[in-house]
Amino acid sequence: MMIGTDNAVSSYFPCPMRNQMRTVDNIVEPFAESRRFTLKMAIFGFIATIGFALMPVQVGFAQDEKPMHAISMHGEPALPADFDHLPYANPDAPIGGALTHGVIGTFDSLNPFVLKSMRTTARGMWDPSFGKLIFEPLMTRSADEPFALYGLIAESVVMPEDRSWMEFHLNPDAKWSDGEPIIPEDVIFTYELLTEKGRPPFNSRMRRIDKIEKTGDHSVKFTFNDESDREFPLIVAGFMPVLPKHATNVDNFEDSTLEPPVGSGPYLIESVDPGQQITFKRRDDYWGKDLPVNKGQLNFDTIRIEYFRSAQARFEAFKKGLFQVYEEGDPSQWERAYDFPAVSDGRVTKEVFEKQTPAAMLAFFFNTRRPVFQNPKTREALAMLFDFEWVNKNLFFDFYKRTGSFWQGSQLSALGVPANDLERELLAPFPDSVSEEVLEGTWQPPKTNGSGRDRKILRAALKLLSEAGYKQQGGKLVDSSGEPLSFEILTKSEDEEKLAIAYKRTLDLVGIDASIRAVDDAQYQRRTQDFDYDMIIATLSASLSPGNEQLNRWGSQSRDIPGTFNYAGAADPAIDAAIDSMLQARTTEEFQSSVRALDRLLISGNYVVPLFHLSDQWIAKWNEVGHPEATPIYGNQYTVWWAENE
Repeated sequence: MMIGTDNAVSSYFPCPMRNQMRTVDNIVEPFAESRRFTLKMAIFGFIATIGFALMPVQVGFAQDEKPMHAISMHGEPALPADFDHLPYANPDAPIGGALTHGVIGTFDSLNPFVLKSMRTTARGMWDPSFGKLIFEPLMTRSADEPFALYGLIAESVVMPEDRSWMEFHLNPDAKWSDGEPIIPEDVIFTYELLTEKGRPPFNSRMRRIDKIEKTGDHSVKFTFNDESDREFPLIVAGFMPVLPKHATNVDNFEDSTLEPPVGSGPYLIESVDPGQQITFKRRDDYWGKDLPVNKGQLNFDTIRIEYFRSAQARFEAFKKGLFQVYEEGDPSQWERAYDFPAVSDGRVTKEVFEKQTPAAMLAFFFNTRRPVFQNPKTREALAMLFDFEWVNKNLFFDFYKRTGSFWQGSQLSALGVPANDLERELLAPFPDSVSEEVLEGTWQPPKTNGSGRDRKILRAALKLLSEAGYKQQGGKLVDSSGEPLSFEILTKSEDEEKLAIAYKRTLDLVGIDASIRAVDDAQYQRRTQDFDYDMIIATLSASLSPGNEQLNRWGSQSRDIPGTFNYAGAADPAIDAAIDSMLQARTTEEFQSSVRALDRLLISGNYVVPLFHLSDQWIAKWNEVGHPEATPIYGNQYTVWWAENE
């Protein structure tokens, strides 16, 4: 399971691109699509949905289980039941002032849970980076543990060892922003509504639930079916919103809207300038302000998010102080661009935040739904032709490190590690799915001499392309029918275009016709949602506890569902088996082996052209805002910042 970043803003992505791309964990939570969804289950799910109101009411928790203040995917939560605050928050942080973020793009909706506004919802509504300011889940995640959840709307939870069911006790003090109490009926209503009218992943989660029932005035119980796994109960707890039954218009819920909703979160929407700006104002009556998970969190009276059309406009606005924090990922910018007066006189400082999580996968993604990319040898050859050494030296001051693994820099990575017995057993039914080099841990991304035209790499790529059926004719690579090898790279920013041009430079050397198409943010979101592209540059963030989001990225069932993050169009039984093994793992060894097996499959499948990453997060900030000294394992968290001199 992931903690979102602006993939959402994280150190692995050049900043101008980072602040445009909305990948898996930013606007969209992990996708819990069923692996074996049948007509029988569809009918059963429908019956379960309409039958909620008819279910008998039980009273209180199950008698043989003990209520817990927190739950963890593996092992025990780090914090005891009487903890005072999260370790990376300052409980004495000053309250007040304002924080403004700057992002690239636009927005046309305040509903983050429907397909029409899947990637065009105003930031902050349900936002792992800037905060879940309006809507909240039953439990909230600690950024200092791989995957642990602590009570929020639900003050405690009961769950047996086999995780076949879980029962939440809602906090009796939890209230909506209109003063109405949050009740079990709201939880049940949310699942009914999002199953019928929500977007992925919210609309698929009932497929793993046998029934939901009210078991007391403040209690609600989920019973899971055989489509569930050991992670799914935590998805229910921490990655599903709770919506108000009494204040939600069901009839037009699936439409985009700019009407401020009723929520349970710590802020209200103060003003909206469509596509330009949204401003949130602190709730004086927020019910959860004294909870341990909220101490030292969301300290500003006002949070504003400004939208900009380009990276350059955004940076110029930051220099003028129109917003206070700027995540940087471009080494040339970090080295050269911060020479303006506010830096010189100390009003703006540059800071480095160290993360302890795997590097994310920033890459060119092949859309294997397109015929041109369906041959793995073609993809392998094309991946060889990105000259990282030349790009890093000439564009990025040699700051970057090459990415090769989807969990690079952690025990979950297959790089440099031979497959163990558990991995080999898992991969045995799929003997041709992993290359020998990857299986033995000797594979590394191709390394050039940095000249921009390494003949050894070019010859090796041409050999593979010949095996894939291409030959050189008239300076172009053509297939057996004389059709040239050509494709389009879709971009939406100057920085993406810069990378695409560098890649095209090498492709031209061997006669591959790659064109570059730059589009605006709205068109880009539409085209990616519908998989209407040959190749894109995208990021998949990584965590120490991957889980159901991998179904959304790589599972066969997500290949043709609009709005999922299966950018590459993967549909491979071996990948499905590895994900299933990962989700069912009970021990740390089983879990890590399953993830490494998945890593080997993705590397061997050549679904992407891996690019590069940074080890840290670079953030420039105006000194009118501050943050705690401690950085959690998932890196900087804007939710614990505060206004100075308040």
